[in-house]
Amino acid sequence: MVQPRGPLSGHVQAFGAKNAVLKQMAACLLATGTHHLTNVPEITDVVMMSDLLVALGCRVDRSVVHELFITVPEVSDIKTEAPSRLFEAMRASIVVLGPLLARCGEASMALPGGDDFGHRPINFHTDGLSAMGAVFHNDRTSIRATTDGRLRATHITLEYPSHTATDNLLMACVLAEGRSVIENAAREPEVEDLGRQLVAMGARIEGLGTSRLTINGVAELSAAEHEVVTDRVVTATYLASSLITGGDVRVVDARADHMVMLLRKIEALGGVVDLSGEGVSVKGPTRLRACDVATLPYPGVATDYKPLITTMLSVAEGVSVVTENLFVGRFRYVDELVRLGASITTEGHHAMIRGVSHLTGTAVHGSDIRAAAALVLAGLVADGSTTVSGMEHVARGYDDLPGRLASLGASVTWAT
Repeated sequence: MVQPRGPLSGHVQAFGAKNAVLKQMAACLLATGTHHLTNVPEITDVVMMSDLLVALGCRVDRSVVHELFITVPEVSDIKTEAPSRLFEAMRASIVVLGPLLARCGEASMALPGGDDFGHRPINFHTDGLSAMGAVFHNDRTSIRATTDGRLRATHITLEYPSHTATDNLLMACVLAEGRSVIENAAREPEVEDLGRQLVAMGARIEGLGTSRLTINGVAELSAAEHEVVTDRVVTATYLASSLITGGDVRVVDARADHMVMLLRKIEALGGVVDLSGEGVSVKGPTRLRACDVATLPYPGVATDYKPLITTMLSVAEGVSVVTENLFVGRFRYVDELVRLGASITTEGHHAMIRGVSHLTGTAVHGSDIRAAAALVLAGLVADGSTTVSGMEHVARGYDDLPGRLASLGASVTWAT
């Protein structure tokens, strides 16, 4: 339940990125030994990935808060399949495919699940791995792949700079025989961070942070320690909480260099960005200003930011247009904002938002991680009480969102 409490203020920490740590956990499969990940968010997706790694024969120690110790056995003791429910629970489960094929030469898994906001095909993954010598035997519900020995290096040009496909192929290439090139690779900070972990493990990678990755395969890797990069979407959520309430919030571990385009949009909305201290601080205006936003692959405005931005624009002065260029169907949360009193119409991949002076609390449902978080933000400025169901989605990607918002002065409580 969310109730308005005026401007939020204070300091908060975002912790490590969900879209980095899950891939980095999978990367541990590439080397025998005990891997140590720090700045790990306390989220349920990490728990689910831990369960998947345990099912594959690893040991996962989560006894230290925000740290993981993952012990990977010798190749002969790694299992190449796990119960279907573990793959169906989240989209990121697909990233064990590359490491298993690279290390063990085979993999069998159910098709991955995850947030429901449009069709996201896996052919970018399977086409690239097929070019490296993997043979796939797929049906409507599962994937089975084998290799004839070691994967071979190749030149891959991605049709689209898919974040997760780049991760998967990068992990496969580091143990492939020869020199691989991935063209049109995703440039997200989380991809670069995965690359840094792999380099610490002994991989030879050039071009991290660019759209062209060159990988010289090595015979083996070793376990390493790695600090997970800060979550830029969680950071954006706390900055948005400051903007929408007219507050003053600093995210102490924010990486401004990872969210340049978003910070420009924050200024266009009327926010004041301060980079002079630790992390990033944003001060919100009395009322936000309308602006147009279009999602694009990094370094453009991320699709994960869009529900947050749309929510802010719903109470901004003026008319805005938001365009979704990445995922069809990612306007499903709009109906819930309208239930709160927002004036939003959608057509195709566009949403036109006429800012209203206020929202009114009611019961709404969040259908995915970012949609649910955005509805919590709406509740911060909606008259009366707002009850958001679907908060289990929030727990998948946010390390205690209600508690951290409460530390900034918000009234956000889990329903009992």
